[in-house]
Amino acid sequence: VGRGKGLGAAMLDRLLLDEARIRGIADGLRAVAAQADPVGTVVAEWDRPNGLHIRRVRTPIGVIGVIYESRPNVTADAGGLCLKSGNAAILRGGSESFHSSRAIHAALAAGLRAAELPETAIQLVPTRDRAAVGAMLTMTDFIDVIVPRGGRGLVERVQAEARVPVFAHLEGIVHIYVDRAAHLSKASRVILNAKTRRPGICGALECLLIDRALLDRKGAPFIAELIEAGVLVRGDATLQELPGVVPASETDW
Repeated sequence: VGRGKGLGAAMLDRLLLDEARIRGIADGLRAVAAQADPVGTVVAEWDRPNGLHIRRVRTPIGVIGVIYESRPNVTADAGGLCLKSGNAAILRGGSESFHSSRAIHAALAAGLRAAELPETAIQLVPTRDRAAVGAMLTMTDFIDVIVPRGGRGLVERVQAEARVPVFAHLEGIVHIYVDRAAHLSKASRVILNAKTRRPGICGALECLLIDRALLDRKGAPFIAELIEAGVLVRGDATLQELPGVVPASETDW
C-alpha cells in the first residue's frame, strides 16, 4: 500500500514490520517490564533546621498524550513506558501506520486484560482525522501532559497550539566527534553504522566533527567509506579537498 502511494524508501523502512522488528518490539516491552518500579522511589530526602523532614518521591503524572509520526513501534514503546510509570496513555500515531498501530494496540489491550488491568490505561485515538490532534492539544480536563515525537513540523504545531503542558524537543542534534586519539577502525565502524544502518530514523548521524589534528596526522578514511556506501558528504573548505566531498552551505549547519 505504501509503495502504491509513492512513499519514499525512508518512510517505507519506518513502516516495515517484519518478524525481526516485531521481536524487537516484544523484547523492548520485556525490558521495560523488568525495570524496577519507579513509583514511590525516594529521590532525595533531607531535614530542615526546624526539624521538618522532606522527601522527594517519584509519583505518576496522570494521563499522558503521546502524538507521534508513522513509526508503529512507538505505539508499544509509549504505551509500555507510561504503564510502567503508573500513568495512563492516549496515543495518536501517524496516518500511514494506522492499521499497524491498531494491531499493536490490540495486543497491548489483550495483555492488560490478561494482567487484570484496565484496558483504558492505554488508549489509541481511533481516527486518522488531523482534527484529533488539535482536540488533544486543548483537552486540559483530561490530559495532563503532551509528548510529541516526530519532525520539526509536528513539534512546532504542538508547541504553538497546545493548552496542555508539553514535553518537547524541536530538532535532533545527532553529532559524532572524532578525537585526535580515536581508534580509526573503530571510529569508522561507528560512523558507518550510525549513518547507513537506518538513515530514516531520528537517531541517524547528521553531523560529523573531526579533530583537525587527527585529519592532519592520519586523514579521514571514514569519509571515503561513507561516500562509497552512497552517502552524500557535505564538508567545509578543508574537507572539500577530499575526493567526493561537496561544499556545505550555511543551512547545512
